[in-house]
Amino acid sequence: MLASVLVVTVPMEAESLSSDATPEHIVSTRVEPVAAGAFAPTWKSLEGYEVPEWFRDAKFGMWAHWGPQCVPEAGDWYARFMYVQGHRQNKFHVERYGHPSVFGFKDVIHAWKAEKWEPEKLVAFYKRVGARYFFAMANHHDNLDLWASRHHAWNSVRVGPQKDLIAGWAAAARAQGLPFGVSVHAAHAWSWYEVAQGADKTGDKAGVPYDGKLTLADGKGTWWEGLDPQELYAQAHAPSPGFEAAESIHRRWHWDNGVTRTDLAYCQNFYDRTVDLINQAKPDLLYFDDTALPLWPVSDAGLKIAAHFYNATHARRGAGDAGVIFGKILNDEQRKALVWDIERGVPATTLPYAWQTDTCLGGWHYNRSVYEKDRYKSARTVIHMLADIVSKNGNLLLNVPVRGDGAIDEKEVAILEEIAAWMAVNGEAIYATRPWKVFGEGPASVGVELTAQGFNEGKGKPFTAADLRYTASKDGRTVYVIVMGVPTEPLRLAALGKAAGGSGVADVRLLGGGGTVTWEQSEDALVIGPVEGTPVAEAAIVFKVAL
Repeated sequence: MLASVLVVTVPMEAESLSSDATPEHIVSTRVEPVAAGAFAPTWKSLEGYEVPEWFRDAKFGMWAHWGPQCVPEAGDWYARFMYVQGHRQNKFHVERYGHPSVFGFKDVIHAWKAEKWEPEKLVAFYKRVGARYFFAMANHHDNLDLWASRHHAWNSVRVGPQKDLIAGWAAAARAQGLPFGVSVHAAHAWSWYEVAQGADKTGDKAGVPYDGKLTLADGKGTWWEGLDPQELYAQAHAPSPGFEAAESIHRRWHWDNGVTRTDLAYCQNFYDRTVDLINQAKPDLLYFDDTALPLWPVSDAGLKIAAHFYNATHARRGAGDAGVIFGKILNDEQRKALVWDIERGVPATTLPYAWQTDTCLGGWHYNRSVYEKDRYKSARTVIHMLADIVSKNGNLLLNVPVRGDGAIDEKEVAILEEIAAWMAVNGEAIYATRPWKVFGEGPASVGVELTAQGFNEGKGKPFTAADLRYTASKDGRTVYVIVMGVPTEPLRLAALGKAAGGSGVADVRLLGGGGTVTWEQSEDALVIGPVEGTPVAEAAIVFKVAL
């Protein structure tokens, strides 16, 4: 099956947010000014953005989606679900730590020491694996800032590890010559944490409020004396109707469907914190876990943050480089202003602009059961995903879950070593390539529809040696044929037949050697015979075709 380069409309437009809305809350730039430059805080101005060439060349980044929710080793969104009576993570929390009216998430933060964190070694390893940029999480929906925040007392320098984690990650990335990115998720703490205002419905603690109701005055004589839990939990508001339901947050992600509206002070604080982060860390990439931009369309905070980032990054990095900002579920106009990030998913075909998939070896936050049950993605799966994504003009950002202590486990190391070995042989088919006239051929070339932020990962046909993906050198004189396995039958590549309109094939060789290649170009196909001998990289072999 020949995979066409035809660009299709991705069926997500109904879920995107209009750029024409009028924000309710206009944040002040008095304390944290927007940097001067070509970009103004409007969607129309941001549409003048151009993706820097280095990002299009990089193709593969790695991410430490690491914070206090990794301490329990019980999976993602722990700080929310620990407050939902009967939820798996709530049961775990009560058994391990006690009732959330007594031991809440603020206390999980207090238990976080990051005693084995060695950012220099980790980032150097990730570069050897093949990463060409590195991301660190700056805060999650749990609302803890992981830098020396000027506008938020609940930060990792004051509580938990008592270290500036973002500064450490940034220094490590720059020591390796890698562009540095930060991911910001805290815009949704307002509604995401509402369950912390609740209480058990049944049992001996029925009606006893969780610690999301605590105030500054309640801290006298405790480890958190002088800190206001309301600043962390952001719950000094009436919760949204039905907030107790575990999944209620999903239908309200766009600040609608009955969510209690944020106030100006909340939006202002988010703006000030994020601009402070940009000014301190000077990231080259900025990821938002939000539709379009954070707090849009309630506030203009996201627009002002974007303008500041582009202007400040351009002033620092120079002509043609304003860095990269990622947003989710973007409409056509917004895809001119930001790079579209697709969470755990891949579009059906090549897109005309740069985009990114973000995914994970396991869960977003470290999960002991994933480790114990051997449920990590294999190196083979990651390599196949990377080839598919790059063939469609995308980049892959891969999260490697980090334990609460700051280390990754030996199973993750083994997987990454396999990826490193493959990239060492075949990296030229990935880095600095561009999409070819078709992205691929084979039975797995029919895509699966994206839903919401993406989430079609693993829903299509599995890749086999009958599937292949194409990439090309920038000058178009070399085509790379990435075969998802080691074929035992001759490959018939219709897209490289003389009748397909391409120039004649001058040479075909296997990257990494390891076997003799026989080939013949006819009118209807380039036929490559089975490789004689054992290829160096069996997860996916790559033929380099000179035109």
